Amino acid sequence: MTQNRPGIALTLFAIGVFMGGLDNGIISSALTTIISSFGVNANWGSWVITIYTLGLAVSIPIMTKLSDRFGRKRMFIIGVSFFGLGSMLVALSHSFAMILISRVIQSLGGGGIFPIANGYIVATFPLDRQGKALGMVGGMNGIAAILGPSIGSMILGLTHNDWHWLFWINVPIALLLAIFSFRSIQENKSTTKSRLDYVGIVTLSLAMLGLMYGLTNLKGANLTASLTNPQFYGYFLAGIALLVALLFVEINIANRGKDPLIPMPLMQRTELRWTLGLGLVSGLILASVIFLPAFNQLILGWPVSQSGYWYTPMALASGVGAMGGGAFMDKRGPIGTLAIGMMAAAVGALLFPIWVQHTWEMVVASALVGLGVGVSMGAPLNFLITESVPESKSTALGILSLTRQVGMTLGPTVFAGFLSRSMAGFPNVLTKNLSAAGVPATAIPPGELSQMQAVQSFGNVAEQVQQIPVPGVRSAILNALHTVAQQGFNHLYLATVIIATAGLVMVGITAYYRKRAKRHIEAPA
Repeated sequence: MTQNRPGIALTLFAIGVFMGGLDNGIISSALTTIISSFGVNANWGSWVITIYTLGLAVSIPIMTKLSDRFGRKRMFIIGVSFFGLGSMLVALSHSFAMILISRVIQSLGGGGIFPIANGYIVATFPLDRQGKALGMVGGMNGIAAILGPSIGSMILGLTHNDWHWLFWINVPIALLLAIFSFRSIQENKSTTKSRLDYVGIVTLSLAMLGLMYGLTNLKGANLTASLTNPQFYGYFLAGIALLVALLFVEINIANRGKDPLIPMPLMQRTELRWTLGLGLVSGLILASVIFLPAFNQLILGWPVSQSGYWYTPMALASGVGAMGGGAFMDKRGPIGTLAIGMMAAAVGALLFPIWVQHTWEMVVASALVGLGVGVSMGAPLNFLITESVPESKSTALGILSLTRQVGMTLGPTVFAGFLSRSMAGFPNVLTKNLSAAGVPATAIPPGELSQMQAVQSFGNVAEQVQQIPVPGVRSAILNALHTVAQQGFNHLYLATVIIATAGLVMVGITAYYRKRAKRHIEAPA
């Protein structure tokens, strides 16, 4: 018989969330190796990540809705099991097609782990303990997302570049999680008995596939051109049209007294719509942190092999922000906590272009950004989105996770665009530097010059340049790289400041409408 052990349940949820949160970050470190192993080109290789992202977009709302109806414990175990099964099938894959199919299976389970864990907490934990519990789970998700590439690199180093171990490691963890969750977590579900909204499930799935696939076709280096590409706007506009159709479908279902896929308060209450907007902002801010290793390489001069380890202060600060923010929310409420998180992210991002020149300064700035990420990934948003939907808590958290996923998909493209466009000015800056050093521009082979213009090769180029025996040429190239990279990173982090500041304004708007809604509810009839 299952015993009610909230401490053990919380630990199991945290481990599951950490395992799921590592995935895309950990695989990015092995993407080149996987592409080489199966002899596919880079465009096909990127589908290892893209298809998982698309699978998450479909599985998040479905898994969370099923958890509200059939039980959060049951669906958490099913999600963990699917994730473990998919991981095992990826590790056993002998063809690239099999990898893609296995990644879909993995994503079907991974989509539900985080929102279902949060849904269980807000449905079962006392109100004065929810902040700490949500903060712990949110902190594990934020830390996993930040440390994923570094952990992936470490595993590849220990296994002599054997990428299969990135997936094998999930299998025993998932198996143990499923067993202990079955024994130690008490079942919890909503009281609704209405039949599932199959039309809503299909419509939302197609809408998110269109939106997310459209976003993955945006190219940061040529953002304007990719916006006019049918591969973007065709799918994106189709996704928007389906979302509009979904709204009418869901309103009709709600008017008939049935249980729609999307809880109607999410669409009808202004403060909840703004909360979903804050979910998008939190995803964009989280996306900005993946560029820290490139900053460490090009601006601070750390080698590629060590630059990722400087993620650690940011990851630790993210954990402190999530857990500390949860405890603070229990005492002071979600609005003030969320405002502190947005301010920390804005200040930390602003320090990069105006102050950071040394490693210790980078640690301070990145820790502030990490603090903001932790708070926004933790308790406050989860509490805000669920307080007015008592029968659909997991579903509401799933929709919030979905908006955050959109931000995490869009963010890298937008931020990488700043770096790519700054790199376009590299030839002119290099020519000036070579001229000042008395070296003709023809001294650099054209092939090398074009390679240096690729943002993906930033770190590799910096290390290759160190091999150049002529000090004047080496110095001219490194200075040019530093100049254009500094410009790109300045724009990247200033964009993050604007996003975080917009988030702070949205927190104020959310607070205003939330207070107004409470006054309306409390007003005498």
